Amino acid sequence: MLGTLGLWTLLPAAAQVSPNRRTCVFFEAPGVRGSTKTLGEVVDAGPGPPKGIRCLYSHCCFGIWNLTHGRAQVEMQGCLDSDEPGCESLHCDPVPRAHPSPSSTLFTCSCGTDFCNANYSHLPPSGNRGAPGPQEPQATPGGPIWMAQLLLGVFLVLLLSIIILALLQRKACRVQGGSDPEPEPGSGGDCSEELPELAELRFSQVIQEGGHAVVWAGRLQGEMVAIKAFPPRAVAQFRAERAVYQLLGLQHNHIVRFITAGQGGPGPLPSGPLLVLELYPKGSLCHYLTQYTSDWGSSLRMALSLAEGLAFLHGERWQDGQYKPGIAHRDLSSQNVLIREDRSCAIGDLGLALVLPGLAQPPALAPTQPRGPAAILEAGTQRYMAPELLDKTLDLQDWGTALQRADVYSLALLLWEILSRCSDLRPGP
Repeated sequence: MLGTLGLWTLLPAAAQVSPNRRTCVFFEAPGVRGSTKTLGEVVDAGPGPPKGIRCLYSHCCFGIWNLTHGRAQVEMQGCLDSDEPGCESLHCDPVPRAHPSPSSTLFTCSCGTDFCNANYSHLPPSGNRGAPGPQEPQATPGGPIWMAQLLLGVFLVLLLSIIILALLQRKACRVQGGSDPEPEPGSGGDCSEELPELAELRFSQVIQEGGHAVVWAGRLQGEMVAIKAFPPRAVAQFRAERAVYQLLGLQHNHIVRFITAGQGGPGPLPSGPLLVLELYPKGSLCHYLTQYTSDWGSSLRMALSLAEGLAFLHGERWQDGQYKPGIAHRDLSSQNVLIREDRSCAIGDLGLALVLPGLAQPPALAPTQPRGPAAILEAGTQRYMAPELLDKTLDLQDWGTALQRADVYSLALLLWEILSRCSDLRPGP
């Protein structure tokens, strides 16, 4: 059954195309975890499938099929949350994405015309993307239809590339839905707001380098501090992390202490946005565990302080007239946990942290809703990610609780790392 599904012919006449929004086939197989129903308005055209859905956030349809023992079964069809690469395709051309079991392969496609996700022309074999399978009709090389489709595809790709380049060159700073866009590389950070110059800040040495920032040891007004320096292209990451650190009521012994934010740079390097944080000379939990073992008391202190810090981060509370929302960390790893002088832990690196909806939340402090599943499913270090984040099956209906549970999964891995270096659990002869 590697031929066309034929869902297009089953669509009722009531599923009319909206002149302003993409309309896609909508279907979710029983038992599929997660739902994309919130990405559009479902057209309830009949008692059974297939239905249509008018997209709210993109002009792109998608389809997912499961090929098991030569039989293809549709798993999901609907709207994507954003116009990603591949949406310019006029037809659904599936490619293999995952292998849930040795005998099955998940194929996905994305396309940019109405109801284009209703059918697929063929499924390529999982070991060779794009090549027709042994049961599929072979395309005739040099055939007129094949050549015309190839030329049309090349033309559309070139046209789309020119349009994207023109849009990038004319891109202006804007704020949509409470989130800050990232300036283009080489823009010099012109889109950022005016930050105070930290004239008394002194840079000493680099202690960690990451994907979006470099962490320095330094001094500010005689106090040893950690300086997280962002390049101009990472203004969006700087703003996101600063916004979390500046939340009222976030002060806790086991959360990295925020001191101030500003701009500056070491020596001749260009000035950029900075976060000034408390310095923890013992370094990260990862570094500490590779250098030292701990007895049972020290291991327990690290584990309990880590759990207390995460519980505080997740908790929603009022204290001294200040409201602190619940926060999901989303990048909990031994690199992002620091060791205090008393060998307890402090959770840092809140660049991917997300404020969660709460029960006691004042309307004025309600967080901005993430724009679609992609923003919710974004996460950090793959080694510490929960399975539901890795396979994109996170419960999007209750995403706040689901993200907290994913943090707890990461916490369990950190506890395992701590206890694996406990000398009392593996005494010598």
